Amino acid sequence: MQTETKSQSVFRDGIFKDKVILVSGGGTGLGKAAAEQFARLGASLVICGRDPERMEVAKSELEGLGAKVLTRSMTIRDPDAVASLMDEAWNEFGRIDILVNNAGGQFASPAIDIKPKGWLAVVDTNLNGTWYMMQAAAQRWKQHSQPGNIINVVAVIWRGLPQVSHTCAARAGVVYLSKSVAVEWAEYGIRVNCLAPGTIETDAFNYYNEQGRASFWQANPMKHAGEIPDISEGITYLASDASKFITGEVLTIDGGQQLWGDPWFAGRPKYYELDYEVSRRVE
Repeated sequence: MQTETKSQSVFRDGIFKDKVILVSGGGTGLGKAAAEQFARLGASLVICGRDPERMEVAKSELEGLGAKVLTRSMTIRDPDAVASLMDEAWNEFGRIDILVNNAGGQFASPAIDIKPKGWLAVVDTNLNGTWYMMQAAAQRWKQHSQPGNIINVVAVIWRGLPQVSHTCAARAGVVYLSKSVAVEWAEYGIRVNCLAPGTIETDAFNYYNEQGRASFWQANPMKHAGEIPDISEGITYLASDASKFITGEVLTIDGGQQLWGDPWFAGRPKYYELDYEVSRRVE
């Protein structure tokens, strides 16, 4: 399984010098890749995640790239922990310039079988946790008369996401929450955008069964999964001044999945398999 593809960034070295960037879920996967990209481009980092060992490993690697790094092992589901993280970041660096809300997760299940506990866990992380981070950052930007930039990593929700309906509901909430506050917070100099990855080859593929993983390679008309740098470059673009006139938008990086794709996270149900006799009669 491919977990990381290294490539030369199209962004010049040092463009985030003197910038402070907070990346949630920054110890693994796409969040870690984004943090590494920012470190290479000169930023100081604040990263948070639930696993303290992964936080320490990520901190060491980011410092090896020359970045100043503050880490916190926590869950974004806890608004008090979020507020404490923000205060610690402001005390350490005097500000945060960019917030990348990457933390989240889901599990594959037919919607009819999702238990209340499972539904609440996914929605609480993906929607509520994202909101706590957004609001806490925005309150401090307003308080300190500082501009800000929020990038929310969501999902390709436009045609629904069967078998992960909980995350589709939560991510759709984040998209339209972002559009709402992009208007409200413009007066404070705060931009808010989303980035929607399609199927991107990371270790997270291993969370799903063989049939689910196989569908990811057919989830877009390009008929291959995306690579980690496809997303880290997109996040970097939204974080950079190149996107300074963009707010309330969703940057979709999915190989055309939103137009054509057919991912089944738990494998295609038999009901949706092509019936040869029916298709022959149609012809």
